[in-house]
Amino acid sequence: MSDSNLFIGPPSLPALAELLRQPAVSYVLVVADANTARLCYPLLKPYLPEAHGLVEIPAGEEYKTLATCDTIWCHLTEKRADRFAVVVNLGGGVVTDLGGFSAAVYKRGLRFVQVPTTLLAQVDASVGGKTGVDFMGFKNQLGVFQEPAGVFIEPQFLTTLDARQLKSGYAEIVKHWLIADAAAFETQRHQGLFVEDWTPVIRESVATKQRIVAADPLESGLRKVLNFGHTVGHALESYLLLQPGREVLHGEAIAAGMVCESWISRQRGLLSDLELDRIETFLFSIYDKIQFVTLETDGIAELALQDKKNSGTTINCTLLEGIGHAIYDQPVTLAELADSLRYYHRL
Repeated sequence: MSDSNLFIGPPSLPALAELLRQPAVSYVLVVADANTARLCYPLLKPYLPEAHGLVEIPAGEEYKTLATCDTIWCHLTEKRADRFAVVVNLGGGVVTDLGGFSAAVYKRGLRFVQVPTTLLAQVDASVGGKTGVDFMGFKNQLGVFQEPAGVFIEPQFLTTLDARQLKSGYAEIVKHWLIADAAAFETQRHQGLFVEDWTPVIRESVATKQRIVAADPLESGLRKVLNFGHTVGHALESYLLLQPGREVLHGEAIAAGMVCESWISRQRGLLSDLELDRIETFLFSIYDKIQFVTLETDGIAELALQDKKNSGTTINCTLLEGIGHAIYDQPVTLAELADSLRYYHRL
């Protein structure tokens, strides 16, 4: 997406209001979850046309399913929404992914805009044109590439988050440093989450992702570096999602995945002992260790066989060739993934 469709900071919501006032917009539907409908919708409502709809979906990754999409599709159909309707996704990564997917397939495609309300969505999920839902327990198993008509990032929404959600989003910022900005990692690791103004941090992180996405919009090559931490992280997240009471947030799983995949990088001589230690020390200063038993490691690792970056039966992983430089399409074995989880477990 171009910079002309991306707004960060106080100008973002007025810019959204201007877009929605266009004569070509026939109907506006806001998709929000139970939390954002209560906490964020009142902040957004003054910028919406008076005659708009609201669909409230349950909050949580477990509701990122086709069944939830049905709710949105039924509303659009009942309102006789045509292809000039616009869907406004107000929420975190679940809402932006699911709402974008629902819009992209309804009548072969409605325009949608992202109004991300979590740090995770503001720096990652809302940018890049990926949409999707989980299916049969696998993360983002169904989805399409569809660029939003605009992304409107208002850091004011971050005041509605608890500390755990803020930390979850921060993992994707750390990922951007580790794959593409060694200098930022070296500077920021001493500051951590003590951030007074998130706007510059968000702007820098979004710019990193935009540069990578612009070079490879459909993830045929370079864009795969953005999956660092996600081969193991998604497997761990999916495994625990199926067990009530053990669920973890996306960023928490990705933080664990970055430790594991950094260790694999070290095992292959791509990363030094010192670099691995810096990564681990920083991540564990922010994130609690995810609990599982060693007998579960093989079962967790096997979920990586469904990873979208795979080629046939080959599991492709993104590894670090030094902090600040990622390399993609690195074949890894189930044994390596299980060993990395056992390493993580021992830390």
